[in-house]
Amino acid sequence: MSLSSKSRLRILTYNIHKGFTAFNRKFVLEQIKKSIEQTQADLVCLQEVVGSHSKNAKEIKDWPKSSQFEFLADKVWPHFSYGKNSVYTEGDHGNAVLSKYPILFTENQDVSSNKVERRGLLHVTIDFPKSNHPLHAFSVHLGLFQRDRTKQIVKLAERISKMIPNEAPVIIAGDFNDWRQDASSHIKKDLRMDEAFMHTSGKHAYTYPSNFPLLALDRIYYRNLHCVRADPLEGNTWNTLSDHLPLVAEFEAGAESRK
Repeated sequence: MSLSSKSRLRILTYNIHKGFTAFNRKFVLEQIKKSIEQTQADLVCLQEVVGSHSKNAKEIKDWPKSSQFEFLADKVWPHFSYGKNSVYTEGDHGNAVLSKYPILFTENQDVSSNKVERRGLLHVTIDFPKSNHPLHAFSVHLGLFQRDRTKQIVKLAERISKMIPNEAPVIIAGDFNDWRQDASSHIKKDLRMDEAFMHTSGKHAYTYPSNFPLLALDRIYYRNLHCVRADPLEGNTWNTLSDHLPLVAEFEAGAESRK
């Protein structure tokens, strides 16, 4: 068993769409911040987070003086990491992890398949209390095309196989863009990982578009943890923020002890 049976971990994954509502109609990062704080998540995996943007910083009144991930982390998540994926004239954006527990290691692996669509795997290790091994967490945002996603999942599997002990707890959370729902079979077979909503309800949660979710694009995969519950966050508040809905799942001591 990798973790103490009394240890609990609450995880949120959210594509924040650079802090804008659908179709970039309104900048709502302040509302996103307040909303994710209310979830009381221990670990937050974010996608489409802006590191810097010189034009928006000048033109948008409520644009934060710091990076978006530092602004969101604030006093709730003292530890954070950012993986810069897309770089352009005005700035950059990528994936981020916010944590209530110390981050021991971080690395962003470039898994881009073309020059236009830049993608990365942000890998962090967390000093989780009462754990025999650090918790390995990935914040991911996979490609729009299936052939690219397949290659990216292979690279993810290779990284986990080479770098992470078989008994260590692992979380992979993010926007998989997997509208055909092919990813889970590969991840389950190659990495022996389950998906939180498949475990609790037998199907992936529908998260896109947020105002009328029809596609199950966002996921939380796990290994050597027991999934206690999994909830899509929806309602008037979440439906009017990003173009994606966030997901929350709660875990406790390693799955091996619960089977």
